[in-house]
Amino acid sequence: MPVYTYTGVNRAGTKVTGERSASSKTELQTLLRREQINVSKVSEKGKEFAIPTFGGGVKSKDLAIFTRQFSVMIDAGLPLVQCLEILAQQQENKTFQKVLTGVRSSVESGQTLSASMKQYEKVFDPLYYNMVEAGETGGILDTILQRLSTYIEKNVKLKRAVKSAMIYPCAVIGIAAGVIALLLWKVVPIFVTLFAGLGANLPLPTRIVIGLSNFVGSVYGFFILLAVVGGGIGLKIWYGTPQGKFAIDATLLKLPILGMLLRKICVARFTRTLGTLISSGVPILEGLDITAKTSGNAIVERAIQKTRKAVEAGRSLVDPLKETEVFPGMVTQMIAVGEQTGAMDTMLQKIADFYEDEVDAAVKDLLTLLEPIMILFLGIVVGGIVISMYLPLFSLIGKLAGGSS
Repeated sequence: MPVYTYTGVNRAGTKVTGERSASSKTELQTLLRREQINVSKVSEKGKEFAIPTFGGGVKSKDLAIFTRQFSVMIDAGLPLVQCLEILAQQQENKTFQKVLTGVRSSVESGQTLSASMKQYEKVFDPLYYNMVEAGETGGILDTILQRLSTYIEKNVKLKRAVKSAMIYPCAVIGIAAGVIALLLWKVVPIFVTLFAGLGANLPLPTRIVIGLSNFVGSVYGFFILLAVVGGGIGLKIWYGTPQGKFAIDATLLKLPILGMLLRKICVARFTRTLGTLISSGVPILEGLDITAKTSGNAIVERAIQKTRKAVEAGRSLVDPLKETEVFPGMVTQMIAVGEQTGAMDTMLQKIADFYEDEVDAAVKDLLTLLEPIMILFLGIVVGGIVISMYLPLFSLIGKLAGGSS
């Protein structure tokens, strides 16, 4: 059994650290929560400084398709083991295929489906196996799986909207950087040789561009490139730490246009996740804990954890949410109505639908705004380099024309 090191805060507010054996991180976190320790970091001993991975694993889209097919099979009355065997054989993703085969073997050996999925936390997160456990307990596994598939599909749609908002500006900036570097590295030196042969007087814009070209072509340009790449890797590693994640997430939420979009995404994810969990019979405290971990933003996660502590102390859900100042007033007002009417899950789903539509509209507006700005930026920079190279030629042509007349 692996040994884990953990860091957290106990009920008295004192920081505690220690080591303990457990079958998984989730089991250890559950044990520590029972001891009223709010865990902030858990890592397997000997793997505290794991190198960050870039890609791989099981995609959300594959998980959504599996969940939808699984729910249809369960609803049709097929045995659980047979469903898992068929879906594993049909799975093209080899990693996911091994996971499903392992889950099937665990179920065959007598474990519950939720306990079997719990062994593969990288594929089935706490939200997933907790909802499956609620479905098994209530005898409504097919219904729970349908809700899960709907949730994952909407989450995939939300991620796609974010990617579409980021891909276009990143692509344009990348193309612009490549074109500018090519001009400075290959094209400008040709003009420099030409100007030296003609003995032309170089105006200030031309001298600036030539200076940049010399810098890019020198060894310093290579070091700058290495520094940029190293800075990107360092930023990713720092983002993997609690302090770095908190600082970067806080900065992103304060950005003028992008910050508002990210806040709407966080609200949509929070309300969708919590609404799905509550409607599936997961207790509110467990639901808030899972929602905090799957929020995707350290600021929102801290706000939800504070709300959870307040609810655990006997307060309502609305007042602590207001005090965090993270969630818009409309959200807290609608949640208050949901609490008073006893339709919290329905109200949360309505809020999620509204904010998902808001995200779609915001992404479209952002792309509409960015397109002319990016084109203008690319035109000014590239056009400025080209014009600055032709300025001495214009001067020479003017002198030649004056001399001939």
